Amino acid sequence: MPSIYQLKPAFQNLLRPGVERLYARGVTANQVTLAAALVSVLLGALLAACSHITWLFALIPLWMLLRMALNAVDGMLAREFGQQSKLGAYLNELCDVIADSALYLPFALLAGVSPLLVILVVLLAVISEYAGVLGPMVGASRRYDGPMGKSDRAFCFGVLGAGVATGLLPALWINLLLGLILALLLYTLYNRVRRGLAEAV
Repeated sequence: MPSIYQLKPAFQNLLRPGVERLYARGVTANQVTLAAALVSVLLGALLAACSHITWLFALIPLWMLLRMALNAVDGMLAREFGQQSKLGAYLNELCDVIADSALYLPFALLAGVSPLLVILVVLLAVISEYAGVLGPMVGASRRYDGPMGKSDRAFCFGVLGAGVATGLLPALWINLLLGLILALLLYTLYNRVRRGLAEAV
């Protein structure tokens, strides 16, 4: 299925000169991973505490874009500069799930938005990433199949954040979009399991 993740190679090419400078200055992949997760948790806490100040949700699309860049940067530092490690593999998966949850959950506190839908989206996002990680356990690769992978979710919640901040998305529309994201997450889970099993044969 189509996914924003497929744009990753072109995105990495744009970032490569900056990554080389970071490496020259001694920045490590694990430092970038942890920094991105920490900022995500702090931003999520800010939005949860101040959910009534809707313009703050404009920070979501801005941070999502920067975080996608940082996620690409940590992977490039690890692969291209010999910084791959078992600890890094754990951090990469765990920090992504923690950061996503921290950034998505504040939407449940918005007036008129269904907390159940938000929680189900967060739960299915975690489960779909778990299904992707299980690929190597059955003899397949780590599965990144869409249509609602990490990059796709970042884009969707960036749009939701912008809609909340500008007042262009009423609660009913947000609930409808969350329902659509939920359906696409179910399909993503199905795709990752199906394609993982097919690859492992």
